[in-house]
Amino acid sequence: MDFPKYDGNIHPDEWINDIKEYFRLQNIPGYCYYLKDAMSFIDSTIISLPAEINSFEELSIVLKEDISFTVFKCTNKGLLRSLKYIPEREGGNTSKFISNFRKLCYNAEINDLEEQKNYLCNSLLNNECYNYHLEEFFKRKKRIETMNDLVKEFTEIVTEELSLIRKGSIVALKHIATGKYLSSIEGLYYTTGSAQQLVFADSPELNLNALWKIDFSKELAIYDKTSINLQHIKSGCFLGAYNYNYLGVYTYFKSPITEHTEVSCIGVNGTKWMITHSKLENHKGYLRSNDIINLRITKYNSGYSQEVFLRSHDIQFTIGNDTFQEVVCHDERLGGNDEWCIELIKQG
Repeated sequence: MDFPKYDGNIHPDEWINDIKEYFRLQNIPGYCYYLKDAMSFIDSTIISLPAEINSFEELSIVLKEDISFTVFKCTNKGLLRSLKYIPEREGGNTSKFISNFRKLCYNAEINDLEEQKNYLCNSLLNNECYNYHLEEFFKRKKRIETMNDLVKEFTEIVTEELSLIRKGSIVALKHIATGKYLSSIEGLYYTTGSAQQLVFADSPELNLNALWKIDFSKELAIYDKTSINLQHIKSGCFLGAYNYNYLGVYTYFKSPITEHTEVSCIGVNGTKWMITHSKLENHKGYLRSNDIINLRITKYNSGYSQEVFLRSHDIQFTIGNDTFQEVVCHDERLGGNDEWCIELIKQG
């Protein structure tokens, strides 16, 4: 037979179950032969067995009382302490992590749920990057009542993390009311106002002109706390609403039709936009894909400031033979025309 000997490097119950299954598949008859043959597969140079063992239950107790099992459990506890969760975006594998975590808990005989939770928390603390997983796990700890709950909640956290819009992500902004994407075209300029690169709401079909790189100071953006930059992918210019010269003077221009504040793509130092959640008042969570948002800036004029919001509408203007849906900033009451769905194209 080629079944491996028991040498203390596997959990006794797992080894006993495996050898039972092995004997069953070999069609070896009789319970007593199972037990006798099983004992012959125990490495006698490491583990000494008493003369009388009458059942597999007794064999399990004997193997667990041996010092080799104490060493085995301590080793697995050490592996649990050093276990580190690595997200998929950093090359990790959540399925293998969960499988390894559960196996180590079983091997170390960590059956207490609170202890299991603590070990999982520790594996998240071992990740040196910003730890969204840990923060969310602490919020959910009290609702976890079984190992299955533990795995379920953690898997949900991992899935939700994939929708977070991280620093450096590629995004698109879809205007809710008209279904068109915030866009710009490299080399196409306003014929009025600033004469800077044009910004407008384009086709309802996503294309390269509607892709923006989002940037902010931290790893994740928090509503009402984090200011963002939006850099147009194709042109490299930034979404802005003013010109800013070396003397520190802000210059604003009127939009082509409604004469609100013009929105354009400028070469450097794009406008810092603040984000608020359009559907959840005073929402303080993280920015996620498919959130409905409002974007605002602070407009400085002659010693005073006011907040203005990014808006589009059905109103169109022409440049040459082409028509474009106007995008502006305004200081009027917020409404449906100020809502944008932010879509994650590629996580940063």
